[in-house]
Formats: sequence, C-alpha cells, structure tokens
Amino acid sequence: MSDIKPFKCIRPAADKVQDVAALPYDVYSRGEAAEAVKGKPLSFLNIDRPETQFGPDFDMYSDAAYDKARELLDKEIADGTFICDNDEAYYIYELIMDGRSQTGIVACASIDDYLNNKIKKHEKTRADKEQDRINHVDRTSAQTGPIFLAYRSEEAINEIVNKHKQETPIYAFTSEDGITHNVWKIVGSDVSALREAFDEVNSIYIADGHHRCASAVKVGLKRREEHPDYDGTEEFNYFLSVLFPDDQLMIMPYNRVVKDLNGMTKEEYLEALDKYFDVEEKGRKAFYPEEKGSYGMYLDGTWYLVTARDTIRSDDPVDGLDVSILQDYLLTPLLDIEDPRIDKRIGFVGGIRGLEELERRADSDMKLAFSMYPTSIDELFEVADADMLMPPKSTWFEPKLRSGIFIHRIEE
Repeated sequence: MSDIKPFKCIRPAADKVQDVAALPYDVYSRGEAAEAVKGKPLSFLNIDRPETQFGPDFDMYSDAAYDKARELLDKEIADGTFICDNDEAYYIYELIMDGRSQTGIVACASIDDYLNNKIKKHEKTRADKEQDRINHVDRTSAQTGPIFLAYRSEEAINEIVNKHKQETPIYAFTSEDGITHNVWKIVGSDVSALREAFDEVNSIYIADGHHRCASAVKVGLKRREEHPDYDGTEEFNYFLSVLFPDDQLMIMPYNRVVKDLNGMTKEEYLEALDKYFDVEEKGRKAFYPEEKGSYGMYLDGTWYLVTARDTIRSDDPVDGLDVSILQDYLLTPLLDIEDPRIDKRIGFVGGIRGLEELERRADSDMKLAFSMYPTSIDELFEVADADMLMPPKSTWFEPKLRSGIFIHRIEE
C-alpha cells in the first residue's frame, strides 16, 4: 500500500501561471539564474533562488536569502498572484513535448513510505546539496518543487485520469521552450477513488529529485521533533510529488565528455580500447548508438561506434548498465577517472543538449565525447527493487516539471 494523498494546493491565479511557472532551481548556475529572472518579477525562480534578489557577492546560503524567499512567497499569496484552494484535491499535470504527452498526478507522498523504502531510491544524495533545500523548505514552510515519482501503470488510475482530461483544464499554456502544460483539478468522489487506487500500488520510485526529496523528508522529521504530539496527519508528514505511470516516461541519454586521453596518443588509446571493445570508424556524422552495450565516441573530428564485448556484459542490475560498463572498463582503467562525482576531467551533458553540444565540447574545452544509449525505466526499477544504486548521471528525464504551479504548505 502507498499513502498518496490529496492536499490543499497553493497555486497561481490562472492569468499569472505562465509568468510564474519556472524550470527547477537546480538546472541553473548562479549566473544563469540571475540572468533568467531579469524582467520576470513573477517567475518562481525568484523565490526558488532568492539570491537573485541580491548582488553577485551576496551569500546565497545565508539566513537573509531564505528569509527573502519567505517574504516573496507571502507577498505573492497576499497580492493574489497565488490562490489558496480550501479543498483537498488531486491535480492532473500533462506536459507535451514534440507532440508526445506525459501525464501525472499531483499529490502528496508520505515521508514514512520514503523511510520504509516503499518509495524507492536509485541515487546517492550529498549532504551539502540537501542543506540548501532543507533551509528553503523549513524557512518558507512550503514545498515548491515537486518530486518526480514513477509507478507501474495501473488501469484504475488511468481511467480516472482519462475521464478528467476530457474536461476543460484549469491551466493551459506553452512555456518559452515550447513545452505545453495542461492542468486539471480532481474533486468529488474521484478523490477517494484515486486514493484507494494508489493503495493498490506496492512500489513507487523516485525518477528525478533525490536531493529535493531527501530534504523534504528531513524537514518533516525536524518538525516531528518540534511537535512531539504529532499524529501523522500533519502536512509536514508528506511531500509534494507528481506521479507518472511508467509507460508514459521517456529517459534521454546522459552523455559524457572527457578532458584528455590520460597521456596516450590517439593511436595508443584506440589500441587500448581493443581489450574490451570492438571499435568501428563511422566518419564525420554524429550519431547515438542504436542498442544497449554500444556507444558513440567522438575524437579529433571523427565518430566511432564502440561496442562492449560479451565478456564484459553482465546481468547484474547495476554492473550491466551501459554507464557502468563505460565507467568500469574504459573511464577507470584507461583514462584513470576513478570517481566521476568529483573528477574534474569528466563532464556530463544531458541528452536535451544534443549531439552538437558533444562535438562543441570535445572540440573546445574537452578532448573526447561519448553519446550514450539511454537507460530504460525498467532498468531504473530493477536497480531500485534490488536496493542498489545507479552510477551518477545515469538518467536524464524530459520534459522537466515546472516549479511554482503547485505549492504544498507544511504549516497549519
């Protein structure tokens, strides 16, 4: 059973939603965030990244930054930019990218389900990255960026969603990047029906947002300590989520770029690859690999198809991942990149950036690029079900959920 509950949503007024909705806070560098909010006073990025309201030398992790986030949120609730729903409801959130629809349920998930591993993880989190969001959530008493969750598709849930999608949405807009966003509100008898349907879902998976999720849970635990008479129904026991059925999700590749050949010449490097891989020169045309266990490799203006031999493939949920094979048999032994989380000689390029970005990086600040075959949602589920962890930068989900459309307040 999974405890997925409706909630009283704080959300933008219909005529403001397009100006409010913003990409997640963590897709921007500090400079990019400051640039992105220029001329956009309603963009939720102003609240999500409150250091943008100060100069470039301001301490973005200071108490004053988080106080500013709270100030802005309270102000925009007071002036009507945001409205506060008085009824507990679910919301349907559809994103359409390049004609492809992806539809999820906006709801609140239980921190106990996270702690008991009913909500399963596949990535490590870093305490330093968590702390910023812990401070943000605690100071604003609000969860502002939904966690991207996935579950195995359930017909009972699909039927409710499809019925409500025939109605007029409460929001319908297209963001600057061409993504269409549609939202419907679920009220009445379907609220209890949907909650009962989620009771039948045994496992839910974090697809994206491990740090945001861990931060929300830690704030909830902190509030429990502050309220020792809590009974479990308080809003701080839950975190804002959008839950998608697995058959609607698309994972894009998370590509790699490398600074140098670890002292080898091009000829020595290509010869060293022969120990574990078959290498075929493909010419100037950029490409993505067409099957699992193969990689596109760009070096000195030429693309190569690199294919892992059967001797290094594995049925293990983690060791058999393409990102693991590349790491274990090429990046570590040949290029001496032991820990990709901290090694400055490797970079990661989300699939949305395209092959052109790989070539640009390899021809400028890097030397070598790899286009990856995307990790599948089934592989993600298999790793999480085995209580294992994926290597860093294994998955890139598109389209990105917008922040500011749905806000969950965790104080009474």
